[in-house]
Amino acid sequence: MVRPLRILYDLRFHFTPGLDLTTNTAFQLRELLLADLRNGRWRPGERLPAERQMMESFKVGRSTVRRALTQMKDMGLINQIVGSGTYVAADAPERLLAQTAPVSGFLPSQATSPAELMEARMAFEPALVELVICNANSADFDAMELCLRNAENAPGFEQFEYWDGALHRALAVATHNTFVLTVFNLMNEVRERAEWGQLKKKSLTPERRKAYEREHRALVSALRERDAALARKAIVEHLAHVRHNLFQPDVAA
Repeated sequence: MVRPLRILYDLRFHFTPGLDLTTNTAFQLRELLLADLRNGRWRPGERLPAERQMMESFKVGRSTVRRALTQMKDMGLINQIVGSGTYVAADAPERLLAQTAPVSGFLPSQATSPAELMEARMAFEPALVELVICNANSADFDAMELCLRNAENAPGFEQFEYWDGALHRALAVATHNTFVLTVFNLMNEVRERAEWGQLKKKSLTPERRKAYEREHRALVSALRERDAALARKAIVEHLAHVRHNLFQPDVAA
């Protein structure tokens, strides 16, 4: 499987040819780093890669890296020590939870069932189409293409599910809307729970996987062509297909 330069979730800073983050890069870089923090890829106290390493990996300037890090520092998520480096703050996990949790401290993801998640996705994700078409840039479509290729080349379920999820997050990132990303991250917390994974694994056959890959391709193609009607139709049909297979796995679809 081709490894990305930390697109969406990956820790590794390996450059993938053809991937270019040159537009609105501080926003994108911050979101990529935040995704790793939310997923526990960097632990409290762990050192982040050096600025120069980020610059080389993402092909961006020092000012872009510093803007992204400054935003994270203002959020209380990292500490910068002169002459030593940038480190994840000790209370970063709690701060991240506080940013997405209601004031009461109740996390919706803790009580949300897979069926409720699919209902929410059916309502939420098609609504992203207009924002993606209006705001997505070439770097966003490069990220989507990377997810498509790696999903198609994934040797097993875990890798395929990883890149499936990464593609849907790439759609949310392509809206360039922080509120959309906040809502998506809440939904993604449910998707990462064991209950969802077991249900998805049980329902996924080789034939269904191939169908999902074709549906993903069709969706991204419609978005790239800025065809809102076709893109909305593609994502609605894809999500309906997934929902059918999850909850009626023994019925041909």
